Amino acid sequence: MTNMVYLVPIFIVLCAFAWIYLRWLKVRNYWAERGVPHLPPNPILGSLTFLQQKNAGVWMRHMYETFKTPYIGIWLFWRPALIINTPELARQVLTKDSANFRDRFVSGGDSDPIGKLNLFTVKDPDWTNIRRRLTATFTASKLRILQDYIRSKSKELAQRLKRERESRIHLKKLYSDYTTDVIGASAFGVTCDATLTGKSHLKTVAEEFSHYSILRGIGWSSLFFFPELVDVFRFKMFPKTSTDYFKRVFKAAVAQREANHGETGEPKDLLDALLKIKKESEERNEGYSEDFIVAQAAIFLSGGYDTSASLLAFLTYELAYHPEVQEKLYEHLLEAKNQNGSDDFTSEQLADMTYLNGVIKEGLRKYSPMSWLDRVAAEDYRIDDNLTIKAGTPVYVNGIGMHYDPDYFPDPDKFDPNRFLPENEKNIKSYTYMPFGEGPRICIGLRFGMMTVRFAMVSVFLNYKVVPFPGMPIPIDMTIDKRGIFYSPGEAICVEFIPRA
Repeated sequence: MTNMVYLVPIFIVLCAFAWIYLRWLKVRNYWAERGVPHLPPNPILGSLTFLQQKNAGVWMRHMYETFKTPYIGIWLFWRPALIINTPELARQVLTKDSANFRDRFVSGGDSDPIGKLNLFTVKDPDWTNIRRRLTATFTASKLRILQDYIRSKSKELAQRLKRERESRIHLKKLYSDYTTDVIGASAFGVTCDATLTGKSHLKTVAEEFSHYSILRGIGWSSLFFFPELVDVFRFKMFPKTSTDYFKRVFKAAVAQREANHGETGEPKDLLDALLKIKKESEERNEGYSEDFIVAQAAIFLSGGYDTSASLLAFLTYELAYHPEVQEKLYEHLLEAKNQNGSDDFTSEQLADMTYLNGVIKEGLRKYSPMSWLDRVAAEDYRIDDNLTIKAGTPVYVNGIGMHYDPDYFPDPDKFDPNRFLPENEKNIKSYTYMPFGEGPRICIGLRFGMMTVRFAMVSVFLNYKVVPFPGMPIPIDMTIDKRGIFYSPGEAICVEFIPRA
């Protein structure tokens, strides 16, 4: 009898282990049974063994170059997912059959409304509703209202460089001060002086976004690759101090804007658009909470601040190592300045500067902030004659893989803006260049981001020549952030700024 007491729990444990093992065999063989190329999964992490060791974009590029197949099977822990590597499949998922791939896989948790309800993570039908209402804010005519402010901030960059150029300047921090000022004013109605001084309350909060401790890195990895863990461990998209600050600032901005303008008319900036949505939501009893409204401002600041700053840092660094490209850009800008009579360009004039835009587009090719695009299949979906994926399967469009494919971009490691001059850009195959995504979910802030970057580039490179800083790695050897999700410098990158005569 005594032996039976011990045998029962042993039997239960053995049965549990047997069930787990059989379940694991089914998971492990999932893609092999379907004839899909793959690497053997890790028993715990699946294909995610790179997390905290390598940037997801770097890993995506490695997978693309390792297989060179239309698609690759992977596992998000034990969940099967698919990476697609061709422009034809990208077009299917992002545009042609976008109705079946309406939602991103990334998701916040119920315990984090700011992280769950923003435009980046929210699901349909809320996504369609909020996207439609915000789109009008980002038209060229509406953005024109902001150009004077952005231009003034870009000129403050040149002023700051004049004061600090003798010291070692951390490029991403420099540009983060600028983008925080620009986006903070547009999203929250908060004017700051970080561009000139390097200090502001909003900048301090925004810096928390890009500070990825091990714990926060795990939290963000869960948001993107295993959303079920988000509520279990109460992970947040933004640190609590940031969300508390957002709410206080937003309430103050709302009160001030309503006191100054009374009724909300046609939106002039993102804050106006959010106020209009808030008012209409109350009138229609749609149930959009204050958290929902704040979430849109928060994601706009988070996404735009970090991505634009990283791109500007990468561009400045590349130009320091490519003096011939930098000199051509300077001559291009100087000619435009002389024709205009000053460097007070309009956003339309900047949009027409072909070589400037070629430089920026080449930077976006090499350093796309979101170097892959995630979607999830709403229903079973036929990828091709050989493969149908089940509803709920995450799909990743490998944008950075195609950006570095020599068949689409010869000598892909070379920084060559000529690829994007009008006579050459027309030959780039559709859906091989997607720094802002494609289809209905293309980045809503595309125009705003490009305008922000253009003004900064003009102000810096009309006034300064940049050369490599001693001891810095060449661009191809730069470290990319290992803990974050976005493609961002993983180390302080610096150049020397030399005033133009």
